[in-house]
Amino acid sequence: MQEKMQQSQDPHAHQPILRAGPAISDARLVAILLHGRGAGAEDILGLSGEFSASGVAYLAPQAAGQTWYPNSFLAPIEQNEPGISSGLRVIAGLLQDLHQQDVSSDRIVLLGFSQGACLALEFAARHARRYAAVVAFSGGLIGPPGTHRHYPGRFDGTPAFIGCSDADAHIPLDRVHESTAVLRRMGAVVDERIYPRMGHTVNRDELGAVDALLSQTI
Repeated sequence: MQEKMQQSQDPHAHQPILRAGPAISDARLVAILLHGRGAGAEDILGLSGEFSASGVAYLAPQAAGQTWYPNSFLAPIEQNEPGISSGLRVIAGLLQDLHQQDVSSDRIVLLGFSQGACLALEFAARHARRYAAVVAFSGGLIGPPGTHRHYPGRFDGTPAFIGCSDADAHIPLDRVHESTAVLRRMGAVVDERIYPRMGHTVNRDELGAVDALLSQTI
């Protein structure tokens, strides 16, 4: 009974973490990859094969039920709990584990697609510091229009990439621009790329830009 209650309050705790690339102790960078709704850790981990950057270890946590939160990222945040908070705790736990292995934040990449992109951006904004990179494929900061974006902390020049279609059925273009503006205001160096009529996907230009980012970092 207690275990079921904990799962309902923290659904993503104790889910599998898939891995690719070198051991953490041998890695130049560690990238945390966050999958989208209806997908899984194995799907997003497949992106690692698209990058030629050397020395990158990849960690991909699995969301319970293949979704980090049940509703649109534009819904009131309380309607997406406890999923959002549980997902953010997963990321925080991974960072804590990495720090215990002497991996500092400036060697950690936060990368996600769709729901995972929203979660990566929201975590980064709530825990601003110097990261190796923050990458959002088709995502934006979480919350309904008018959400206050008074996050503490600074990114100290963290490079960030935000790519999205101008006609994404799930991600309003205004939210993409707002997310870029928030990160820039907090000291990130953001490369925002908007692709005409692309749809909800990741294209070759985005992968190339992020590959270059991973190759140039540190």
